[in-house]
Amino acid sequence: KEDAGRGWRRVVPSPKPQRIVEEYTVKAMIDAGVTVITGGGGGVPVVETVSDGLEGVEAVIDKDFTAAVVADAIDAEALVILTAVDGAMVDYGKPTARTIGRTNRQEMQRYIDENQFAPGSMLPKVQAALKFVEKPGRRAIIASLGSAEQALAGQVGTIIES
Repeated sequence: KEDAGRGWRRVVPSPKPQRIVEEYTVKAMIDAGVTVITGGGGGVPVVETVSDGLEGVEAVIDKDFTAAVVADAIDAEALVILTAVDGAMVDYGKPTARTIGRTNRQEMQRYIDENQFAPGSMLPKVQAALKFVEKPGRRAIIASLGSAEQALAGQVGTIIES
């Protein structure tokens, strides 16, 4: 399939992650003070089989949803999704474009319903953030890579609270 002027891509399924297979290992490492890097590129897609345990499958797991599943599994207070822009925007590409600051699930769902976010770009980031903040007391932040510390401090980015 041709990809918006970027050449050809092989099309494979893109299921949402269900769980992190090595969740307990990740938790144990965090408890031991290790900085864990996991779920790179969305992780390795596998299915459970009756006879062989786990088997790899041809698929691409969305990295934003993987981040939300990992954050949920370790009971994180915040999910930070870093990207190339300052945060989620409404009216992107128009003169009226603006970055969404502090907000809530209901407002972000309304923007999704209005098709404000591009599929395959900002939409999965917003959907993953909304999934994460379903539990009370959590916040999800979408911000630029260069402003990670300020975003965690609540100073920049799109901050979605539960």
